Amino acid sequence: MEKTTLYLSGELQRSLSATAKREGRSQAEIIRAALSAYLSGRSRHRLRSIGAAADDKVRGATSEEWLRRNWKTRKSKQRKVSR
Repeated sequence: MEKTTLYLSGELQRSLSATAKREGRSQAEIIRAALSAYLSGRSRHRLRSIGAAADDKVRGATSEEWLRRNWKTRKSKQRKVSR
């Protein structure tokens, strides 16, 4: 692992400290988990549009399937991070 320094607002630091104490985890562990969840969500392919707008490359079935696959994934990751 590599060392990184973060500057946090007082409110964010207090919240992080309280969460670490409540969960019995280190602040670094919580930050790593949160950052990992955030970055993994950003690396997924994003649809150009969802809805009524015309887009020849995105069909309704395609967007429905994408939402089905990714909504469940995102929800389960959020639950894991918040525990």
